[in-house]
Amino acid sequence: MRKRDLVIIGGGSAGMAAAIEAKKNGIDDILILEKDSVLGGILNQCIHNGFGLTEFKEELTGPEYLSRFAEQVKELGIEYKLDSLVLSITRDKLVTYSNAVDGVVTLEAKAIIFATGCYERSPGAIQLSGDRVSGIITAGTAQKYLNIHGYLAGKRIVILGSGDIGLIMARRMTLEGAKVLCVSELMPYSNGLNRNIAQCLNDYNIPLYLSRSVLRVEGKGRVEKVVLAAVDDKMKFIPGTEMEFECDTLLLSVGLIPYVSLLDNIDVKMSSTRGAMVNDQLETEVPGIFACGNCLHVHDVVDFVTDEGRDAGRSAARYILGEVKKTIKIKVNPGNGIGYVIPQYIETDLNHDITFKFRVRKPIKDVFVNFESNGEVFHKVIKPVLIPSEMVMIKVSKDKLANIKGEEISLYLEERK
Repeated sequence: MRKRDLVIIGGGSAGMAAAIEAKKNGIDDILILEKDSVLGGILNQCIHNGFGLTEFKEELTGPEYLSRFAEQVKELGIEYKLDSLVLSITRDKLVTYSNAVDGVVTLEAKAIIFATGCYERSPGAIQLSGDRVSGIITAGTAQKYLNIHGYLAGKRIVILGSGDIGLIMARRMTLEGAKVLCVSELMPYSNGLNRNIAQCLNDYNIPLYLSRSVLRVEGKGRVEKVVLAAVDDKMKFIPGTEMEFECDTLLLSVGLIPYVSLLDNIDVKMSSTRGAMVNDQLETEVPGIFACGNCLHVHDVVDFVTDEGRDAGRSAARYILGEVKKTIKIKVNPGNGIGYVIPQYIETDLNHDITFKFRVRKPIKDVFVNFESNGEVFHKVIKPVLIPSEMVMIKVSKDKLANIKGEEISLYLEERK
């Protein structure tokens, strides 16, 4: 059985960034396993611009952005295998993959980084009611059909969900001659970035209906009509609020789920994000197995995915080189108004700055984000506006962390008075 220092599962922006950073931190024996025929993951089909504003201080398309990392991977001589499907892993870090050239191969790794991305919720996942017809498709699939294969999913389109891919596809399909009738969002606020609401809906006069969802789908063979209805604060349909749209396509942009089935299979502990629970080194409960990017928690900006991939690559390198010492265990809890927080616990020490990442449960203005331990607030930050669609990152210095006196930290929101 061949041994490898570091195996990275997934060759998207997180996986490539992790490999590059691990290489720069002294790890030469690296293998990236990518199931698609090219590196880059979902970025290959994202031909719109808006990438790289943080990373490169310029606006790039998805393919332009990924190409810069793919070039570095090649320049650094990092080995990667395409069209390679990982079949299984073990808690002892055995990785079994297959492809047409190598057949079925099992490797023994010193460390593994999961950078497997996420997948879209399906009609079944949201229990969509009505006729079982064609013409119901996820926004990401429609994006791939159009941008990679040149196929337009439909001509008259209703979009359910205001996630960023759905918003971007509203604009993209309009530019290709389709009529986007509306975007319907179950929540009383949009789940997409404000810039996408402005650039993809407002600029094209596409209406956005909040607190409204699909009551039923009608059609014979293919979608013919979508009926929307308003929902109350308990997400129940309100009779008499129906709106009917004659259309041939229902596009779903109703959320993304971390792709972690391989970790599930070895019973790695999961968090409320449906990704793995990790410590301040992005290490799961299994020593030497790390997770980053959208398979850990869904990001709204790819630049942040890249940065998290770098953190994972650096942490994996330190683990392989024996530089990590676990001296404490402090649990990190999401408190009032916080949906989740990463990391879920701190294990190494408090002698380094830690960036906490979280999302709020609902839009809120003018609040303190408090960091509390043993009943005492050791750090607080003022935030004028927080919305669920934007991930928040707050770096807490080691000087502040030195004030932690308990075995737990709680992050919570407090309205300013």
